[in-house]
Amino acid sequence: MLIAGPTAPAQAVTYGTPTIALSASYLSGAVGATGDPVVNVTVGQSGADASALTVSASASSKASVAGTGDVTVTGAVRQLAVTARGRGYTNLTVKVAGLGGKSATKTLYYAASAAVQNPADARYLTGSADASAAVDVGGGYAVVADDESNVLRLYDRSRSGAPVKTWDFSSQLGVSKEVDIEGATRIGNTVYWTGSLGNNKDGEYKAPRNTVFTTTVSGSGPGTQLAYGRSYKKLRDDLVAWDQAGGNKYGFAAGTADGEAPKQIDGFNVEGLEFAPGSTTTAYLGFRAPLAPAVPGGKALLVPVTNFDQVLASGAKAVFGAGVELDLGGLAVRDIRKNAAGQYLILAGSWAADDNSDPYALYQWDGVAGHAPVKRADLPTTDPGGWEAIVEVPDLTAAGARVQLVTDSGSADLYGDGTEAKDLTHPEWKKARAAWFTLNP
Repeated sequence: MLIAGPTAPAQAVTYGTPTIALSASYLSGAVGATGDPVVNVTVGQSGADASALTVSASASSKASVAGTGDVTVTGAVRQLAVTARGRGYTNLTVKVAGLGGKSATKTLYYAASAAVQNPADARYLTGSADASAAVDVGGGYAVVADDESNVLRLYDRSRSGAPVKTWDFSSQLGVSKEVDIEGATRIGNTVYWTGSLGNNKDGEYKAPRNTVFTTTVSGSGPGTQLAYGRSYKKLRDDLVAWDQAGGNKYGFAAGTADGEAPKQIDGFNVEGLEFAPGSTTTAYLGFRAPLAPAVPGGKALLVPVTNFDQVLASGAKAVFGAGVELDLGGLAVRDIRKNAAGQYLILAGSWAADDNSDPYALYQWDGVAGHAPVKRADLPTTDPGGWEAIVEVPDLTAAGARVQLVTDSGSADLYGDGTEAKDLTHPEWKKARAAWFTLNP
């Protein structure tokens, strides 16, 4: 008969120091926001199953912006979300409690902007504050341009957060400075983009701004891809020559002269681009300045380029039709967009450079010169940033039609410290706002 000896004692498990990583070290939110961006938290510990580790977060500085109770960590793939309590900055300490009494921490730097009107209809596009033009690419996504760089960004229109993809065609365009992209439109798989064509804010001519170019779209939604097409860099020159030949009716030569700032009532600044009704050749250039005539209460100006397709396809000199003057209540064109049914929306705003407190409105139009546009909505002006881009035009005959607009928030003081959004150090804190508005009957 065999007699068992004493059982060997179980060997103690040795646990390593836990690790913790954040998908971003900086996070932005807004008071009252729906679906603010989140941060993924990845943890581990040698000798332990990661699912057994506990993650928590606490406020380590300004609790009036977000306190410990305003931070949640949920999910198998842990996601950290913050509910903003107030405007400003705060640091959050994210902690993983491992086995064996060991732990590790990371700091998350958080910034919250103020509440806006109708927060449930607002989404925040992070990574850039200077959104200037947008094009729907299907599947609930849009490509958004920036007038402070040449980067095009793909965003999920339904969510706040960083771009899914980015493209920078500066090298193909042969420029090192911003084109100052201000307008865009899509025909088939071709997207046409235009710079402002004007001087910079100091009245200096900068050649990259005299650029229009194309990109080709393939795929849709998160699978969208853009490829560079062609560019043309003499459209401003063509416009000035055309206006001079017509007796300087719109003052383009004076508006583009050295020392002339673009954003004044008699300045020169293009912000809208859309094709004429039923045409794939004639495109309207929408002017923020000048008004026509260039006096207070003047009319907004569109100039048709009747061979716009060939201007980009072969570098043909631009040919123009008669200017189209529209009564937008003394406001200028900030964007113009049509849908497949030929219904146009015009985003109207001030020609002025510092115009966040000035009126904005949406006008419906049929695209025909001589036909008057009809106001469909007044837009709020108390929120930071100026309304700058129409993403897509809905069926304007439908009851309760809603349209999504995007702000240029580059000059806004988002977080209450006097810093303009464009000058913020961290891209995650830079953001433009996309918001849905219901059009009046």
